[in-house]
Amino acid sequence: MPSRLRRKSNLQSDRLPGKNLRTDLANDRHSCRSGETRRAMSAVRVLVGTRKGAFILTSDGKRKDWRIDGPHFAGWEIYHMKGSSVDPDRIYASQTSGWFGQLLQCSSDGGKSWEQPGVKPDETPQSWPPAKSNRFLYDVSPETGKPLTTHQWYDGTQHPWEFKRVWHLEPSLTDADTVYAGVEDAALFRSTDGGKSWHELAGLRGHGTGPHWQPGAGGMCLHTIILDPADPDRIYIAISAAGAFRTDDGGATWKPINKGLVSNMIPNPTAETGHCVHHIAMNPARPGVLFMQKHWDVMRSDDAGDSWHEVSGNLPTDFGFAIDVHAHEPETLYVVPITSDSLHFPPEGKLRVYRSKTGGNEWEPLGKGLPQRDCYVNVLRDAMAVDSLDGCGVYFGTTGGQVYCSADAGDNWMPIVHDLPGVLSVEVQTLA
Repeated sequence: MPSRLRRKSNLQSDRLPGKNLRTDLANDRHSCRSGETRRAMSAVRVLVGTRKGAFILTSDGKRKDWRIDGPHFAGWEIYHMKGSSVDPDRIYASQTSGWFGQLLQCSSDGGKSWEQPGVKPDETPQSWPPAKSNRFLYDVSPETGKPLTTHQWYDGTQHPWEFKRVWHLEPSLTDADTVYAGVEDAALFRSTDGGKSWHELAGLRGHGTGPHWQPGAGGMCLHTIILDPADPDRIYIAISAAGAFRTDDGGATWKPINKGLVSNMIPNPTAETGHCVHHIAMNPARPGVLFMQKHWDVMRSDDAGDSWHEVSGNLPTDFGFAIDVHAHEPETLYVVPITSDSLHFPPEGKLRVYRSKTGGNEWEPLGKGLPQRDCYVNVLRDAMAVDSLDGCGVYFGTTGGQVYCSADAGDNWMPIVHDLPGVLSVEVQTLA
């Protein structure tokens, strides 16, 4: 008998007929109404970065009817957008172009209007980039930055560090004006004035392995930033293709956290650095437990990254980019398996999210409402997110321009929107 039916049967057998049953049913109905009221009063805002602009999708807590706003910054690549948990209407966005370069955008009204921090609306830029908010300058000071001149190139030679774009923005958990930026070529920057100016945390590149970092197929990008809610001095980052790193002193010094990773495509498969980490996820309620989608392998750490072990289990393929954790169940994980590193589409052309309720190893496919034939899209590393409503909504976007939502933790899926430009990132805000 399925576990859900078994629990219901056992509960009914414990009840006595009469008043107790009527009281229990009344309480159940009241609980359902309370849950429905909470969902009706709540709202979600989904921030979608695409190849040709930004889109903002909003709904109430039922997550059935959606409003689509955009494109903002039409024609530009929006690598990432994220809102502040301190001030949800403060949203930061990375606007980039191979021709025009990098711009940082900020909204203080939930995406209704935007500005470049430090640039007045009527100000005509006299230079490019037009403001300090768009200038990410590597540290070249004699004390901390001068030795950090080159990294390893694809052919093994040394290559200068060159700023290309911002891959990920991570607002502080305690201050709306403080935000971190992960960039390509890999480095971590911080702003404490709402994005008007940026300073590199040079201790990361200054780690002794920096000259040996090498780009992956998508460039040498710092794409993951996780702030520990229990320890303000602890930050996790991940770089493709250098690996994962952690600081315990607010960014002054860093250590590689790659023990247990095995990458057969590099000269030393168990090297301290050089691993192509695609993404790392964490449930804020359990900050010492991390989950990783590597180039190949899904991994888990129970000691803040000091060691890792594989939890790929029965996945049809353990290659992929996106990974996330249920908002209320720290042992429930989500990944989207992709056929291989040369075939960036779902196995058998069936788009399926896989869920583990055991912290890995045991996985179940979730495809109800998703295309189960002739589907050849990809889901990129920053293109999956969860909300914090009772039912834990799960969201992801595809390179084909679809954004999907499940309002019941993955059991059923529906498309929010079709035919956007290719999706680069998805973030979600749960609003009261």
